[in-house]
Amino acid sequence: MTRWARTIAILIAAPLAAVLLLAGCASSQPAASSATTTHTDALTGDLTIYAAASLTASFNDLAKQFHALHPHVTVKPIDYDGSSTLATQLQQGAPADVFASADQANMKKVSSLIAGTSTVFASNTLEIAVEPHNPKKVRNLADLAAADLKVVLCAPQVPCGTASHKLLEADGIAVRPVSEEQNVSAVVTKVKAGEADAGLVYVTDIAAAAGAVDGVRIPDADKAVNEYPIAAMKAAPNPVAAKAFTTFVLSKAGQKVLAKYGFGAP
Repeated sequence: MTRWARTIAILIAAPLAAVLLLAGCASSQPAASSATTTHTDALTGDLTIYAAASLTASFNDLAKQFHALHPHVTVKPIDYDGSSTLATQLQQGAPADVFASADQANMKKVSSLIAGTSTVFASNTLEIAVEPHNPKKVRNLADLAAADLKVVLCAPQVPCGTASHKLLEADGIAVRPVSEEQNVSAVVTKVKAGEADAGLVYVTDIAAAAGAVDGVRIPDADKAVNEYPIAAMKAAPNPVAAKAFTTFVLSKAGQKVLAKYGFGAP
């Protein structure tokens, strides 16, 4: 091949090599993009929670943290009330995803409505709530029997009422309350407002009151420990989120939140 012919061949081959190189780069591009994966949270929709009144502060915190983990789930304002009231509403067909009760008895009332079985996630004990600085000088359970002391209790069918009566009866103390409330929050409210001198509430309620009421410890409060069960509902409108929330409550992170508000371990 002459020198002139070799030059012509090189000039023809160079563009062809460039084209092949570009084609090779183009063909490798899809493989690079396919290696990039976008992770998204599969949980979406609304989440409706029914919870005992004594869980208000802790569950508001848990709901906030759960939403941070699952931003596409809207946790609706939680329905707080006495566990017996909530159980009745569920029996009447109220649409809820999760039920957290302050005792086992009210969870058993809706056992046919829950998915699988309930799980205990926390425990709680009673304390005497009094006005700040304890002006009536209440020192123990026996003082609640004083005729001139206005005492308010939870109604007997409410978990805090059941525990209160159990504790008083165990110590042989007869108390005539000025009122019996349908949830523990109402007891705290009456003491705060000065409508009662004292009331039996949970230790967690004293902590949540943040100084609005003082607490008088009960040495033998462990005679009436309340266990709190949680369950996803069988007819939950959002069963996937319901299961995720109950799992979160039972997780190490969830238990840390509950401990912060004074709840005992399951």
